[in-house]
Amino acid sequence: MPEGHEILDEDEKHLASLGYTQELNRTWSSFSNFAISFSIISILAGCFTSFGLGWNNGGPAAIAWGWPIISVFILVIGLCMSELVSAYPTSGGIYWWAAKLGGVKAGFYTGWLNLIGLIAILASVSYGCATFLDLTLGTFSETWLAGYSLKRTFLLFVVILAISAVINIFSSHLLAVINNVSVWWHVAGAVAVIAILWLLPEQHASLHEVFATTVNNTGFFGGSTSGIGFLFFVLPISAILTQYTITGYDASAHLSEETKSAADGAAKGIWRSIFYSAIGGWILLLSFLFAVQDVDEVTAGGGAVAVIFGQALDTQWMGIVLLISTAGQFFCATACQTSASRMLFAFSRDRAVPGHQLWSKVSKHKIPANGVVVTAVLAALITLPALVEVDINGAPVPVAFFAVVSIGVVGLYLCFAVPIYYRWKAGDAFPVGKWNLRGHHRWMAPVALIEILVTSFIALWPTSNLGAPWDPGFEWKYVNYTPLLVGAVLILLYLYWHLSVKKWFTGPIKQVEVTATGDQVVLDTP
Repeated sequence: MPEGHEILDEDEKHLASLGYTQELNRTWSSFSNFAISFSIISILAGCFTSFGLGWNNGGPAAIAWGWPIISVFILVIGLCMSELVSAYPTSGGIYWWAAKLGGVKAGFYTGWLNLIGLIAILASVSYGCATFLDLTLGTFSETWLAGYSLKRTFLLFVVILAISAVINIFSSHLLAVINNVSVWWHVAGAVAVIAILWLLPEQHASLHEVFATTVNNTGFFGGSTSGIGFLFFVLPISAILTQYTITGYDASAHLSEETKSAADGAAKGIWRSIFYSAIGGWILLLSFLFAVQDVDEVTAGGGAVAVIFGQALDTQWMGIVLLISTAGQFFCATACQTSASRMLFAFSRDRAVPGHQLWSKVSKHKIPANGVVVTAVLAALITLPALVEVDINGAPVPVAFFAVVSIGVVGLYLCFAVPIYYRWKAGDAFPVGKWNLRGHHRWMAPVALIEILVTSFIALWPTSNLGAPWDPGFEWKYVNYTPLLVGAVLILLYLYWHLSVKKWFTGPIKQVEVTATGDQVVLDTP
C-alpha cells in the first residue's frame, strides 16, 4: 500500500530504482568518495605495517618486483568493480551486486565475507596504528615506558578504535572533511618520507642489492632462497604485502548512497584510488629498500621498517617518519570504521544479520551509530591473540597481526570475486551504468578471478615453520589462524543458512518504487 510520494533528484531516483529510500546524508563529493578509498588503502599504513611479510618471504627483490606486478592485477579487479558500482550504487555494494546477479544465496555468503573482511581490515589497521604510536612515543620521549609491551600496545589499539568510533558517530560531514585532509596528508607525508630517506642517509643500497637480494626468514626449507620450495611456497606469501595494502577500496561503493553523482563518482573513486596508491606505494617501498644499511640486521629484526629507519636516520628524523606514518594510519582506521559500519547498516537493512533492527538504525545525525560501535568491538575481539608473545629467531613477530591481515585479504577479495563472476556470466545482458568497461570485462573478469583465487589461497598458508602442523617445533601461538576463523565462520553460515535463513531471507528488500512520472512511492515493508 502506498503511503506517499515525493519528487526525486537523479541520485535519489537511481537509488529508488534499486528499491531504497535516501536515509543517509548525500553530502560527499566525488573527491571525498575517492578520498575514503585512498585513505583506507593508505600506503602510510600497509607499506609500513606489513613490510615484514614481503621482507621475510623473499626480501628486497620480492618487494621491488612483486609490488608493481601484483598492483596491475589489483587494478584489473578494481576496474571490474567500478563498472558494477556505476550500475548499482548502493551502500550494500558487493553484497547487493551478488544478490542481484547471482541470487539470494550468493548475496548472503558474499555479504558475510565482505563484513568479516572489513572488520578484519579495521582491526589490522588500528593495531598497526597502535604499534607505530607506541614506537613514535618511545622515540620522542625518554620518559615513555621503555621496551615493547604487548599489553600497552593492545590498550592503545582499543583507545584508537574508541576514538575512531566516536568520530564516526559524530558527523558524516566531519568524516568527509577528515578524509579530504587524509588524502593530502598521505600525499605530502609520503613525499616527505621519501625525501627524508633519499636525502639524509649517508649511503644507499645499490640497484643490485634492492632488485636481486633475496631473504627467507620463515624457517622453511632451512632458510634457503633457491629451489622449488622457496619459489612456490615462501616467495608467494610476499604478495600479501601488496594484496593487503591495496584493499578496502570497496569503501567507494559503501559510501555511494552518501555521494553526489555516485554512478560516476564512486566508479572513479575505486580505480583511481588503486592507481595512485600503486604508484605512490612502489616509490615509497623503494625508498625503504634503498635506505637499508644492513640486510642481516633488518632480517634479525623480523623485517620491521623501524629497523631500517634506525639504521639510516638519527633518532629525531626517525621519530618524524614514524609520526607521519602513525597519523596516516589513524586516518586509515577512521575510514575503515566508516566502511565497515556502512556495510553492516546495508546488510542489516535487508535483515541478514542477527539483531538487524539495532545495526540498521540511524541516529539523529543519520549515522548508523550502533553499527559503528559493534564493528569496533568485534575488531577488538578477533585481535585478542595479539596478547600472546611470539618470537621467531629471537625477533618479535606479530603473528596475530599477520593473521588479521590475511583474514581481511581472504574475506574481501573472495567477496569481490562473486559479483565479478556473475557480471562476467551475464555478458551483454548486464545493464551497464554511466561508467563501464566497454566490453573489456570479457578478459578482465577471468584475470581478476584467477588472481583472487590464487592470492586468497596463499593467505591461508603459515608464515613461519613453527606454525606448520608438520614441523617438530610446532606451537599454536605461531599459527596463522586465518583458515581456522574463516573456515569456522563459513561452517556456521552454512548451518545458519540451511537451518534458518533460507526459510525467510529474500535478499535485498524493496522500500520504494519509482513511477513512470519519476515519483517515489513508499511501500509497506514486512
